[in-house]
Amino acid sequence: MKALKHLNKYFNKYRYQLIIGVIITIVSKIFVLFTPRFVGDSINIISDKLSGKISYEVFKTDLINNVLFIVGAAVVAGILTFLMRQTIINVSRYIEYDLKNEIYQHYQVLSLNFYKSNRTGDLMNRISEDVGKVRMYVGPALMYTINTITLFVLVIYNMYLASPSLTLYTLIPLPILSVIIYKISRVINKRSNIVQQSLSTLSSYTQEIFSGVSVVKSYGIEPKKNTEFEILSEENKQRQINLVKVQALFHPMMILLIGLSNLIVIYFGGKQYINGTTDLGTITSFIIYVNILTWPVATVGWVSDLVQQAEASQERINEFLKTKPEIQNTVNELTPIKGDIEFKNVSFVYPDTNIEALKNVSFTLKSGETLAILGKTGSGKSTILDLIGRLYDIDNGSILVDNTKISELNLYSLRESIGYVPQDAFLFSDTIKNNIKFGKEDATDEEVFEAAKDAKVHKNIISFSKGYDTVLGERGITLSGGQKQRVSIARAIIKKPEILLFDDCLSAVDTDTEEKILKNLVRLTKDKTTVIVSHRVSSAKNADQIIVLEDGIITQTGNHENLINVDGYYKELYTKQLSEKEIQ
Repeated sequence: MKALKHLNKYFNKYRYQLIIGVIITIVSKIFVLFTPRFVGDSINIISDKLSGKISYEVFKTDLINNVLFIVGAAVVAGILTFLMRQTIINVSRYIEYDLKNEIYQHYQVLSLNFYKSNRTGDLMNRISEDVGKVRMYVGPALMYTINTITLFVLVIYNMYLASPSLTLYTLIPLPILSVIIYKISRVINKRSNIVQQSLSTLSSYTQEIFSGVSVVKSYGIEPKKNTEFEILSEENKQRQINLVKVQALFHPMMILLIGLSNLIVIYFGGKQYINGTTDLGTITSFIIYVNILTWPVATVGWVSDLVQQAEASQERINEFLKTKPEIQNTVNELTPIKGDIEFKNVSFVYPDTNIEALKNVSFTLKSGETLAILGKTGSGKSTILDLIGRLYDIDNGSILVDNTKISELNLYSLRESIGYVPQDAFLFSDTIKNNIKFGKEDATDEEVFEAAKDAKVHKNIISFSKGYDTVLGERGITLSGGQKQRVSIARAIIKKPEILLFDDCLSAVDTDTEEKILKNLVRLTKDKTTVIVSHRVSSAKNADQIIVLEDGIITQTGNHENLINVDGYYKELYTKQLSEKEIQ
């Protein structure tokens, strides 16, 4: 149970509720154990009446008193059992809530490489299925463990007081039970881990299919994907069956051992009754005691099963919780950002692919200036934006923001000062208004409308039946590519950040709309540091500085007027796009 030690901090957090739960459990079981004693006493009263040892009046009074005590004890025990469940099971829900938040918050700080090397379905499975298994340990398993231990101690104590020799005979099956539990638990732990891994694989596969359903349909490969899913489902089913086969051994084994204990009580108790060393009431009490232990003993296997599954799941959770984010915030105090950016001989290699994206890149960008970056696909343009947002740390050289090394700035202050529009616009499954307000949560409706107008998407939005309250599908699938890009632009500019990063965010927009948006951006970015990555000269021509990248190396630098008069990539691109525009 080493992995489950991680939960000790939560047990400590809710220790008072748990202590109350334990006390209620013990008291409730004390009342439960009144029943065998009074039943045994009632049997003796009946026996005495039949043998003529007591009068009818005494018989009637004692029997009615015993019945009232039995009913009263049962009612009190029932109420306390309800309170026990309310206390301990509630704590398990609190711990489930805390653990899910801990995992989610840890996911938030992990670096991009973590998400590149782990599948989304697996991440989801650990925060849902695995946490669910752990909750069963901190709730039902804990509750029934306390319940079982309490009953065992109290029952055996009462049995020993009634008849020490008969108690010893009754407990003979327990060592056998312990060995069986130990052996089977080890197998369950191993198979539970395999099952959870299989579920993660299945979740990852289905998540990818749902996300890429348009590609699956357009290529007509539904039958192939169905076959692959059936294979994964069959593997998961077989692993689940292998686990259930072992789990199925527990209950019959428990019932067998309890039945054996009952036979021992009847056999040895009967012999003692015949010899006159015990009475019918004691034997009856013992049979009830043994059957009271039936459910707790039966739950030993179930609880052991829950603990083993929780151990396997918590081990998987801990694997991610122990993962350290590659990008660390080294400064606790906030560091206000103005927007000066400088790259000094920056080289960068992507750790997951070992591709060298940048080679000795240098440039200086003053606050309020605009830099345009052009180049062919894979030349390293987007990498520069990632490094400005410190999504990666560089290998060689240095990046300065406001004359301070980027690693020496407060990470959250840096990112808070940036408005970023990615090439592949990502929108959440929420209203259009809330997607825009993602850039500024407390934005007024007027600010939202103004940002949408500047991004030239306002008319599109109000044409929808629900306007800004239109709920988008997953990843914004409800909108066209150009509309998604423009909503993303609105989300960035409403934030009014010190640094704006545009990653080819007008690629899906027609030329006329692009020119209108660019005209607005000139006004909106007047006092902001702006970096525009583009394949179009029209997006770059108004920039204060333009650089051209090729295979991670700066091959050209200057402004529009300089570069169109020099042979090179920029002039070729300008001439080509100018002729295309004339043809249109």
